Amino acid sequence: MGDSAQAEGPREYRPRALRELALLFLRLGTTAFGGPAAHIAMMEDEVVRRRQWLTREEFLDLLGATNLIPGPNSTEMAIHVGHRRAGWPGLLVAGACFILPAALIVLGFAWAYVRFRSLPEMGALLYGVKPVIIAIVLQALWGLARSAVKNWLLAILGVAAVAASFRGVNEIALLFIAGAVVVVARQARLLRGRAPGALLAVPAVPIAGAAAGVVASFSLGILFLIFLKIGALLFGSGYVLLAFLRADLVHRLHWMTEGQLLDAVAAGQVTPGPVFTTATFIGYVLGGLPGAGLATLGIFLPAFVFVAASGPLVPRLRRSRTAGAFLDGVNVASLALMAVVTWHLGQAAIVNLTTVLLAAASAILLLRFHVNSLWLIIGGAAVGLLSHLLW
Repeated sequence: MGDSAQAEGPREYRPRALRELALLFLRLGTTAFGGPAAHIAMMEDEVVRRRQWLTREEFLDLLGATNLIPGPNSTEMAIHVGHRRAGWPGLLVAGACFILPAALIVLGFAWAYVRFRSLPEMGALLYGVKPVIIAIVLQALWGLARSAVKNWLLAILGVAAVAASFRGVNEIALLFIAGAVVVVARQARLLRGRAPGALLAVPAVPIAGAAAGVVASFSLGILFLIFLKIGALLFGSGYVLLAFLRADLVHRLHWMTEGQLLDAVAAGQVTPGPVFTTATFIGYVLGGLPGAGLATLGIFLPAFVFVAASGPLVPRLRRSRTAGAFLDGVNVASLALMAVVTWHLGQAAIVNLTTVLLAAASAILLLRFHVNSLWLIIGGAAVGLLSHLLW
């Protein structure tokens, strides 16, 4: 199947292709639970095996490209598929239809949260869900680390990045410095040469003012810019989003508490579609419907721009050793940020023996028996409600 023929087909073909894209990605956006890896697997089944819109090699090319640009990987894959299938209109239709159902579902959760969170039952439900969320993030961290930490240099860089994050180094600077370290190390052939201690020391220098908490009054404009920045700069797993959100909204601006951030993550976990729809929840809690709309637009807009810009460069990006080396460093630093924020959020979620047991049981079920995370979240909510009724 020729990509160009599909993307530039006759006018009578384009509406049919757009309808097919809309129906497929509305369905996936409504039913695709399990995180980015599961979303991408479902897309591969639909567009390669069932519909044969792309060959397996073309699909892998696009997947490789999404790993070299910031943003939510599964959303970017949907956008890529839409562009290959129906050109620029397809790019917009596929991406919007994948995002919209999840955003609306999360918006409903946010409304209920704002309306009912003062009730004891809502607090009890979240009390049981939060430890499960910590276990889910730890499972994702473990699985990603096994793939990302490919050699001793990356392992040392990861440890250095964890230390730097604890010391308050700006998360964006940390990502780019880590990527640059690996590029320089690889180009200088340091993997088997001199000890790269001097290079690895660079991320440990705090950036002035990065960790300073500054209370700022809420602004829809600032909210939009925060999520636009995150969407434009976040590499790695969607769970790394937590590090950015905590740094900006909890630590610097003090617009949210650790507990509220965990509540937002819980809402993103129990709903299908992109994890980045956590932005919809946070936007609504902070600024109502305008806040939800601006936060969602801000975090997803860069994905459309990056896919549109990088699509024609996919073959070249995939073969670039420099781009691959940079991504190795960025991925390790992303996991370091993820580990640090999990530590901080865990202190807010795991507060007594019940929550310790919930987190431990969830981690075992995830890592050993690969239980679907949705069932664990439902179980955690049930335990929280039961605890409230009994005690």
